[in-house]
Amino acid sequence: MKNNTMGRFEWGLLMTLTLLWSTVYLFTDIALEDLPPFTLVLGRVGFAAVALLALVYLTGNRMPTELRPWLAFFAMGALNNLIPFSLIVYGQTQIASGLASILNATTPLFTVVLAHLLTTDEKLTVNRLAGVIVGLLGVTVMIGGEMLAGLGLHVIAQVAILGAALSYACAGIYGRRFRQTPPLVTAAGQVTASTLMMLPIVLIVDQPWLLAAPGPTTWGAVAALALACTAAAYVIYFRILATAGATNVLLVTFMMPVGAICLGALVLGERLEPKHFIGMALIGLGLAAIDGRLLGLLRRRKASVGAD
Repeated sequence: MKNNTMGRFEWGLLMTLTLLWSTVYLFTDIALEDLPPFTLVLGRVGFAAVALLALVYLTGNRMPTELRPWLAFFAMGALNNLIPFSLIVYGQTQIASGLASILNATTPLFTVVLAHLLTTDEKLTVNRLAGVIVGLLGVTVMIGGEMLAGLGLHVIAQVAILGAALSYACAGIYGRRFRQTPPLVTAAGQVTASTLMMLPIVLIVDQPWLLAAPGPTTWGAVAALALACTAAAYVIYFRILATAGATNVLLVTFMMPVGAICLGALVLGERLEPKHFIGMALIGLGLAAIDGRLLGLLRRRKASVGAD
């Protein structure tokens, strides 16, 4: 079968998803001033679950009542939220966020391999593999190759981040089974299951009843993480996954550092350096190779010139 491709609409959705997930770093830093990591994760998925479940019923949809789809939601919640969130929280306590971003950007590399082995319509091509490698190089250049200097230190933490990337890749492949389910329902089911799995962890580890009440800024950051970065973002994620496949939707991990750096420049006044522009150009080149249409157009033009 032919590999899934993305049209303009899907690319627009991917850009929107990138923008939403690029703000996660900013809102997380704000919220972590008052909240421990697991409590923050619970707040993020918990409030998102309430919002999405309400929206499901307001739009006339219904959540499934059978056991089987809920088991699938729990598996998806574990692969896409519980496992990677926990591994990343641990990993970032030991290594720099830049190195963590580079390691997390291996997600599409894991995805193209798994998709090739486990699916019939997302087979590995030369363009796709080359695009992933060039995109990963772009992330490394943009964040700074000096981050790789710590690659041999804190090996367990680095393996944890790679484990999170692998978990995200597995989630992308597993999530293909929800193609016939409305994205709103799938998103609601996943974050509801994630909430139920996170709750006992938070009660045991963080004991939130002992924490000081967070301020309005923290509540605002949690609300943004829940409603924009989780509820809205996962509806878009499952929409792209249903039509364009796992490999394409997880290209967002290449684009998130671009979004985060651009937001830093626009909102925080951070200066863009030459390495940022070089990295963005490489990521753009990688995305063009994966998309394939630009290279196809160039080949057709070359063939047309040769025929003349």
